[in-house]
Amino acid sequence: MIRVLLADDHALMREGLKQLFEYAEDIEVSGEACNGEEVLSLLQKGKYDLLLLDVTMPGLHGAELIAHIRQLPDSPPILMLSMHCETQIAKRKLKAGAAGYITKDSAPSDLMDAMRRVAAGGRYLSPNLAERMAFETGDAIANLPHALLTDRELHILRLLVSGRKAGKVAEELGISIKTVSAHKAHIKNKMNIDNDAMLMRYAVENGLIR
Repeated sequence: MIRVLLADDHALMREGLKQLFEYAEDIEVSGEACNGEEVLSLLQKGKYDLLLLDVTMPGLHGAELIAHIRQLPDSPPILMLSMHCETQIAKRKLKAGAAGYITKDSAPSDLMDAMRRVAAGGRYLSPNLAERMAFETGDAIANLPHALLTDRELHILRLLVSGRKAGKVAEELGISIKTVSAHKAHIKNKMNIDNDAMLMRYAVENGLIR
């Protein structure tokens, strides 16, 4: 039996996944977390065969959270579950120590296959991402302005260019509007972009809006 720690800040997502796993005789959700701090607490208290981890959650998340997890004794292999299909984001998580990366638009059968493979000590990457990584030019991707952003900055950028106001972004991420504004200023500075219109145009041209 694969004992899974399920980490996602959306309760509906967790419930949907639990219902899906009820059809798998070898997969059992043994713990749930809605943020990075809960993930670390549960891993210190119990033993799991797999951590199914949402890429972006409030508080500690992403590559920073993965680094903390890998420092724990007997930490389980990590399969990232993400709404983001950018190779840059996937590469960051795999480099940080995740064993797999699968997108939320994948077929349920693909998700369970990925979980079994990663729990058994293997690695997994969504086929669409694997194909794009195989044919993209690493230098070209690394030189794009948004490659300079941290995971949190890139997530905030995606939320802002999708039409969300700063207040809504702050609410979703559990931070203050002032912090969102500060992140936005850092994003523009890092990317050498002067105004919101230029930021939006860049996002459209580089596929950052879904």
